[in-house]
Amino acid sequence: MVSQFISPDNVRLLGDLDYVFPEGIHAIGRLDNQSEGLLILTTNKKVTKLLFQGEVPHKRTYLVRVKNEVSPQSLEQLRNGVTIKIKGNIDYITPPCEIHIVDPPANLPIHQLELRSFAAHTWLTITLSEGKFHQVRKMVSAINHPCKRLIRLSIEDLELGDLPPGCVKELEEEEFFGLLKIKNWS
Repeated sequence: MVSQFISPDNVRLLGDLDYVFPEGIHAIGRLDNQSEGLLILTTNKKVTKLLFQGEVPHKRTYLVRVKNEVSPQSLEQLRNGVTIKIKGNIDYITPPCEIHIVDPPANLPIHQLELRSFAAHTWLTITLSEGKFHQVRKMVSAINHPCKRLIRLSIEDLELGDLPPGCVKELEEEEFFGLLKIKNWS
């Protein structure tokens, strides 16, 4: 599914979900069509600016399945920053991040690509405080571990939890902004 409501391409869109969205709703911190997980939808136009363009960086955590086994040296490279290409083909060194090798998630539905691949792999959690275009994918590729699955688990304290794919959970504004650690939102 593409994290938008309108597309010139013949793809599944947010509007295809079995949910009546309010007028003026839009996605914040979109996911590419190969990624999964937490997606924020809001009618409040200030949220993007407060969350992603404000002075205080907000943490995002991803569950990532990469090809092959990741060595301790490669983990340290990611923790300390790696060079990736950003807009304009510019070299950019990523800031330090939190990264951990984790056990495969027990309750995660198996992805079609995983059914065909018995190759060695590693599951990681990566927590960033920025989100350049395809940053996580570029970071793991920079250490020669292509990304095979990417799931956004949380933005600050707003967590995906056990919300099934394609489901929507409404939050009251006060709770929403509290979980995102956004102050002075009113």
